[in-house]
Amino acid sequence: MPPSPETILPRSAAPGPIIALTTDRDDWHARALTRAFAALGAQTRLLLLSECGIDTAGAGGLHLPGFGAALPDAVFVRDMSGGSFQAVTLRLGVLHALAGLRVPVWNSARAIERCVDKSMTSFLLARAGLPTPAAWAIESREAAAEIVRREAGPLVLKPLFGSQGRGLRLIRNADELPASSEVAGVYYLQRFVGVERNGFHDFRVLVSRGRVVAAMMRHSSHWVTNVKRGGKPIAAVADGAMTDTAIAAAAAVGADFAGVDIVLDGDGRPTVLEVNSMPAWSGLQRTTRLNIAAVLANDLVTAISKRARRGA
Repeated sequence: MPPSPETILPRSAAPGPIIALTTDRDDWHARALTRAFAALGAQTRLLLLSECGIDTAGAGGLHLPGFGAALPDAVFVRDMSGGSFQAVTLRLGVLHALAGLRVPVWNSARAIERCVDKSMTSFLLARAGLPTPAAWAIESREAAAEIVRREAGPLVLKPLFGSQGRGLRLIRNADELPASSEVAGVYYLQRFVGVERNGFHDFRVLVSRGRVVAAMMRHSSHWVTNVKRGGKPIAAVADGAMTDTAIAAAAAVGADFAGVDIVLDGDGRPTVLEVNSMPAWSGLQRTTRLNIAAVLANDLVTAISKRARRGA
């Protein structure tokens, strides 16, 4: 019988936990997290998933640059760059393997998979009974055109994999649907629920460990309100309904922390548009004095400590 992962992959003897921060760039978010973890006595090591891999000839079965035969005490997945389907599958496989070796991974590969695929997010939100726009994902342009005609109202066409509001189109009639090659062969359509109220508004609510950390409203004259697309971040407080909805949305996809995008429908009820498992928060940070990186770092270190006390 082979030795257990704990035997062949000892944790570091360092006094504080070692956190692998997966990112492809040493940006503002990475530096903020590094400082936050250091303030808690934890050491951060940047880990490029594109340089990691499976190594079944090695003791633990993984190749993690900078760790040798050891494992990190936890992994914080800040971002994951694009790549071929095979490359992304391998990177997610490394995260799955780390979790299989009992390393806490925030967010887990499963949660990332559920959120990166917007259609699966919609499916899970709807199955959980949460308010979310009706959505369709289909490969046939003809079938997509039939959905547009049947709905007789605007639909938002989104890249199945995408972020920061890139590639969104408002579809009012079937003739506006692009060719299959322009949407990577998949039409993901979501019923448009935006309401013009002196411009367009939606909310980004950051959830961590089952509670709301911070929230902001994004305002724009355009229906795409993402800060990267010109939306203005404005301080906001999530009320009870929005708080409950955001927490339930993060739970529906199995995320330890998440950025939940919410819009108020025509009746003022919170409706979940998307759940982001690798959310940026530079815009949100501009609206609050709370050190968001410190909160996220503390939540992960606290989870590690509780896990250690349970003898996991």
